[in-house]
Amino acid sequence: MFINSLKSSNEFLNTPSWSLPVDYRWDNYTAAWETGQLATTIRNSVVATLPSLFFIIVLGVAAGFTLEVMVWKGRNTVLLTILAGIMVPGQMILLPLFTIYFELHLTGSLWPLIITYTGHGLPLTVFMMATYFRAIPREIFEASTIDGAGMIRSFRSIGFPMVRNAVLTVALVQFFLIWNDLLFAITFANRRDLNTIQAGLLNFSGQYGSLDYGPLFAAICITIGGILVLYLALNQRIIQGLAAGAVKG
Repeated sequence: MFINSLKSSNEFLNTPSWSLPVDYRWDNYTAAWETGQLATTIRNSVVATLPSLFFIIVLGVAAGFTLEVMVWKGRNTVLLTILAGIMVPGQMILLPLFTIYFELHLTGSLWPLIITYTGHGLPLTVFMMATYFRAIPREIFEASTIDGAGMIRSFRSIGFPMVRNAVLTVALVQFFLIWNDLLFAITFANRRDLNTIQAGLLNFSGQYGSLDYGPLFAAICITIGGILVLYLALNQRIIQGLAAGAVKG
């Protein structure tokens, strides 16, 4: 992608993709920033992603604790009902959601994306967090209860600290899913000033579907650069979080 971001469209189409550019077109990055309005799309992606991620983590971790650690009648039924949301394809809910947002006068803002991302990400998050809490020996929570800790104290002082790596893993998984989403973005935020990163890349499509490949690859390099650095910085904790729910005890 980086090599092709420095080529002209003509050179991209007529030379192998792995060949070095004849003339290094650094101005493709300037064109990408202006044509794709990357400053606006990055800002919109951040505004849509961070609140969604906050609600997903707070509600998902609390629900996972409630459904796995706390004992109450009907919790298995509730868990199965929540997990059923994983099987609902996003395409099936686009029209009813759009109608609801229109009736609530939420269209023309990023709130439809925030609400949709939160609801769509919760089932998987609840399932994963319940799995991680299942790996914590139940005797630890029983001991905290004997020492006088209530459920909220047990969650705050014992449960959450013991699944911190798992929370980070789930947060990054959901972050990548939301950040890379295109379907919901072009449905609920299809105005140019509301475009997120992925929707903004469609701005490089010209008349009759023609593409300006150099600036397009430059824009992709810009958008994935920060995400790649984030992943490389946190990859060890991600691996630890993935392994945390693999065994019990």
